[in-house]
Amino acid sequence: MASPGAKMTLILGGARSGKSHFAVQLGLSSPQPVLFVATAEAGDEEMRQRIEAHKRARPATWRTLEVVTNVGKRIIQEIGEAQTVIIDCITLLVNNVFARCGEPLNASLVEQAVMAEIGELTSLVSQVDARFIIVSNEVGLGIVPADGLSRLYRDLLGKANQLLAQRADEVYLMVAGLPLPIKGDSQSPRS
Repeated sequence: MASPGAKMTLILGGARSGKSHFAVQLGLSSPQPVLFVATAEAGDEEMRQRIEAHKRARPATWRTLEVVTNVGKRIIQEIGEAQTVIIDCITLLVNNVFARCGEPLNASLVEQAVMAEIGELTSLVSQVDARFIIVSNEVGLGIVPADGLSRLYRDLLGKANQLLAQRADEVYLMVAGLPLPIKGDSQSPRS
């Protein structure tokens, strides 16, 4: 399990791998109070139901901040007394950045916007006296996407994950609900 002294924990994994559940478990064992930062938008009924299921899985005592972009700035404004901040998830944050960049997408501008979001988050971790638990999908294990937009998304999320992993004290890869430590006290640091 995660080390109590970790300032930032990154949890990576595929869809339905147990990332969010593990983040909640870490949050339960972390200093209280907890601020849960949700980046999902309910674009359809299925997503609304998923969001509601995630809400029910969290303790009622946790504060929830729903924010789709400018996450770092909003956390600074809303952190209050929180000792632990869970951000779920970077995957949707990157998607939200894409959605707000308009059509046609300019790859360079999208990359700048994604890197600005990640830069704000890594800066925030250094500025705030709280533990951060960050969830993101690992999307680089599958086939190369057939279209340019999907490849750009995969590439930028991969770059975001790398930057977060470099900053993180510990990194876990979730496989079938099992957390595999890949960086931290029990593992040799990897960059």
